[in-house]
Amino acid sequence: MQLNHQERGLRAALPLSPVAAACAVLISALSAPVHAQNAAAPQAGDAPVSTVVVAGIRRGIEDAISVKKDATSIVETISAEDIGKLPDVSIAESIARLPGLAAQRVAGRAQVISIRGLSPDFATTLLNGREQVSTGDNRSVEFDQYPSELLSAVTVYKTPDAGLVGQGLSGTIDMQTVRPLAFGSRTFSINARGEKNSLGKIANTKDTGHRISGSYIDQFANRTIGVALGIAHMESPILDNETGTYEPFDQSKVSGVPAGTYVTAGVKSLAKSGTLKRTGLIGVLEYRPSKMWTSTVDIFASEFKQVDTNNQFEVNLGGYNGSNNPVGFNYSTVNVVNGTLLGGTATGAYPLVRGQYNNRKDQIRTAGWANRFNFGSWTLLADANYSQAKRDETYLENNLQLQSASGGAFNDPLMTVGWTPGSFARVAGTLNYSDPAKLFTGNSIYGYGSTYAPHLKDTLKSFKLVATLPVPDVLDNYLRNIDIGINHSDRTKTKRQPSGQLFAKGNPTISSDLLYAPVDLGFAGSGVVPSWNVPAVIAKYFDPINYSLANNAGTISRAWDVTEKITTSFARANIDADWGGVSVRGNVGAQLVHTNQSSQSLYADATTAAHPIEDGKSYNDVLPSMNLAFGLPNDQTLRVSLAKQIARARVDQLNAGFNFTVDTGTRLPSGSGGNSKLDPWRAKAFDISWEKYFAKKGYVALAGFYKKLDTYIYTFSETRDFSQYTPGTIAITNMGQYTTSYNGNGGMLKGAELSLSLPFEMLTPALDGFGVLASTSYTESGIDIKEVNSTIGKIQLPGLSRNVTNLTLYYEKAGFSTRVSTRKRSDYVGEIGNFAGDRQLRYVVGDSPVDFQIGYTFNEGAYKGLGVLLQVNNLTNEAYETYANSKDRQLEYAKYGRTVLFGVNYKF
Repeated sequence: MQLNHQERGLRAALPLSPVAAACAVLISALSAPVHAQNAAAPQAGDAPVSTVVVAGIRRGIEDAISVKKDATSIVETISAEDIGKLPDVSIAESIARLPGLAAQRVAGRAQVISIRGLSPDFATTLLNGREQVSTGDNRSVEFDQYPSELLSAVTVYKTPDAGLVGQGLSGTIDMQTVRPLAFGSRTFSINARGEKNSLGKIANTKDTGHRISGSYIDQFANRTIGVALGIAHMESPILDNETGTYEPFDQSKVSGVPAGTYVTAGVKSLAKSGTLKRTGLIGVLEYRPSKMWTSTVDIFASEFKQVDTNNQFEVNLGGYNGSNNPVGFNYSTVNVVNGTLLGGTATGAYPLVRGQYNNRKDQIRTAGWANRFNFGSWTLLADANYSQAKRDETYLENNLQLQSASGGAFNDPLMTVGWTPGSFARVAGTLNYSDPAKLFTGNSIYGYGSTYAPHLKDTLKSFKLVATLPVPDVLDNYLRNIDIGINHSDRTKTKRQPSGQLFAKGNPTISSDLLYAPVDLGFAGSGVVPSWNVPAVIAKYFDPINYSLANNAGTISRAWDVTEKITTSFARANIDADWGGVSVRGNVGAQLVHTNQSSQSLYADATTAAHPIEDGKSYNDVLPSMNLAFGLPNDQTLRVSLAKQIARARVDQLNAGFNFTVDTGTRLPSGSGGNSKLDPWRAKAFDISWEKYFAKKGYVALAGFYKKLDTYIYTFSETRDFSQYTPGTIAITNMGQYTTSYNGNGGMLKGAELSLSLPFEMLTPALDGFGVLASTSYTESGIDIKEVNSTIGKIQLPGLSRNVTNLTLYYEKAGFSTRVSTRKRSDYVGEIGNFAGDRQLRYVVGDSPVDFQIGYTFNEGAYKGLGVLLQVNNLTNEAYETYANSKDRQLEYAKYGRTVLFGVNYKF
C-alpha cells in the first residue's frame, strides 16, 4: 500500500561543507518572515492532516520541512511525495540520507542505522509511536525488512522528550503509516517495477527480479470511518562477487615468511547466488464518530525469506593440512610490505571447493489500538501494542577436495595468492578444480562440513495511558498544557542455536542431477568451480543431522531467554510563551523508569554437560529533559535541549549462560559468556540548533551536540571465583579469568551538523524546478575500547564515522522529474555477523553509493495519474571492504552489482 509518505526530506550528503555555507549565505538574502507554528511531539494515535500544496518531489520536501519546523524537539524527517512513492528498496536507504545518520550495508543492502556516530544499538525504533522488536539477537531493528512503499513518513528525534516513551540514547526513529481520515477522498495506487542486476546469472540464480505494491484508502459513514490497506512484494536476486582472508592477521610463524611478519592463515574467493523475497502488509482502521472519541487500529506484517549459496574456492595458508600428507607447506616467494604479508606463491597447500547454504525466514507482526478521548478541557489517550518477531535460519556447509590416486586429498604444487586494499584478492592454483567428477565429499582438511540453525523470537506487549490536562490560569501565559502518563512494557527475547558437525557416508562424488551451472571466479583468478544443491547433497550422502546438546558447549551457551519488564512514568509541561518579545515553544519534564531484567539460560561445565542457570537485577533511572525552541526574527529558530539518557545493554549481553573450562596444561579454570547484571549506558546530553526557514520551501540549519557518557559497556576479562564449578575437576585453584561484558567508565561524544534544502528558483527564476538537499556532519569521540578480539585491537565507538555527507540534486517540472543521490561515510568499526552467526567487530571502509532516478507522470488527459520511471541503484557498483587493524590487512572485498529498475505507477 502507499501512503502520504515523507520522502525527500532526505538530506543527502554534501561532501563540501563550504558549498553548503555559500548556499546558506545566498538564501539568507532571500528570507521572508513566516510565523512559526506551535506543535507538540506527536503521540501514538495522532492523525496528521495531509495538506497538499504542490505535487511530486517538492511536495515531499515541503511536508518534511513543515514537520521539522513545527517540532518542539530537534528532528529530521522524510515524507513521501505521494502514497507509495518512497523510491528505495527499503526504508533504510531513505533514512540513511538524513543529516547525521549513516547506514551499514549488509549483503549490498542498507540494513541498520547509526545516529550521530553511535552504534545502532543506541537507537530505538518505533512504528506509529510504539517500540518495535527485532529479528536479530540485539535491539537494533533491521530496516531492510520494512518496505518503503508502506510507510508515509519517518521522523528521527535527535533529542529526548519526557513524553516520548522508549527513546534511544542516540536518537529515536519513528516510522509512520497513513491515517485514512486525513485523506480527502478514496485513493487507489499501484506500482510495478522489474529489476536486473549487472553481475549476471550465477549458478541457479537469475539476475532479474520485481517489485509490486498496491494501496487502497477510503472513507465511509459520512467520514466517520476510514480504511487503509496496502501490500508490497519484492523478489530480488542475491548476487555477490567476493574475496576474503582468514581472521586474524597475526605473527604466527609460517615457513618462508620472515619472522615477525603479520600473516593470514587463509584466503578465499566466492560468488554468492540466491533469492530474497519480502512481502509486507499494512492495515489501518480509523473510527471517529464525534470530536470526543477517535479510535485507531493499525497492523503491520512482514515476511522476509532469503535463500543463498556461497560457491567458494578456499585454501589454508597457515601450514594446516588436517591429517593429510605430505606435510611441508611453505612460501617460495613472498610480498611483504610494512611488516604485513600481502601475498606470494606457496607449495604444499590443500585447496577445497566449498558450498555454504543459508536459508533464513523472518516474520514480523505488530498491532496497535489507540483511543483518544476529548473531554473538553482535558484529553486521555489509551494505547495498547503487541509486537512479535521470529527468525528461523538453517546453515549447511559441505566441502569438496581433489582426490589423489590413493583416495586421499591432493595438495596443489603451486598456489598464487595476494591481497591489496581496494581490490579483489587473488587466489589461484595450478590444478583443475572445475571437474566435479574429480572432487569428493569426504573428510577434507576441515572435516566433512558443519551446520547451525538459529531460532530467535522477540515478543513485546505494552500499554500506555496519557492524560493531557489544562494548566491553572496563573500559568496560562507560560504553559499550553501538561501531560502525565504511564507506560508498561513486557519484552522477552529467546534464542536457540543448535549446531553440529556433518559426516558423509564414504567419499562419494556428486551426481549430475544435483549439480548447478558452474561458477566463474575469474575476478579472483580462481577459474571455474562447480556449484551444487547443498541441502540435497547432504540429504543424499550424509548421516542425519545431530543437534544434540551433549558435548556441544557452543550450542549450550547460545540457548537463552532474556526478559525485561519496564515501567515508565512521566510528566511533561508543554511551553507556549512570549519571553521579552521572543516566542518560546517546547517542554520540560522527566521520566521515572523502573527496569526489571532477568535471564534463564544454560552453562556448560568442564565436561561440557548442560546445567540451568538464572540471574538478573532491577534498577531505577530518573531522566529529566528540556526542549526549548525560540522564534527569532526573519523566520529563524534557535533550539536548545538538555537531558539525561540511558540505553539498555544489548540483549545478547544480558544472557546468563556461559562456558566453563579447566585448561589441561595449566589446570586453571576460566569461562566466558553473558552478564545479566549489567547496568545500562547512562549519559548527559546537550544539543543546540540554529535553523533558518524560507516559508516551507527551504531551510538551512547548523546543529551541535555534546554527550557525556557516564558509563559504557566493555568486553574484557576479570578474575572470578569459580568454586561453584570446580569440584570434581583438575583445577588447582578456584580463581580464574571470566570474559564477558562489564560496566565501565564512559567518555565524550560531540559533533556538528550542517544541512540545507534549497529550491534553486529562490536564486533565479531561470532555475525553476531544480533543487538540492545536502548535509554534512562531523563526529568525534573520546571513548576508546579495547576488545578481546585481537583482529580489532583498540578502537573508538562501533558505528562511528567521523564524516558523514549526503547530497541529492533534483529537477521536477511539468510532470518530468529526475534526481541523483549519494551518501558517503568515512571508515568505521562495524558489528558483523560471522560464519557462526555471532557478532564480531571489524573495520569497514567507508563507502559512497550513488542512486539515480528519472520519471514522467501524466497530470492530465486519458493517462492522468500514470507515471513511468527508471531507477539505477548503486550506480557505480560500490564495493564493500573490511580490514583488520590496518588497511593493508584486508579481510573482505565484495561487489554486489548495480541494479536497474524500470516500472510504472498509477494513482486514481
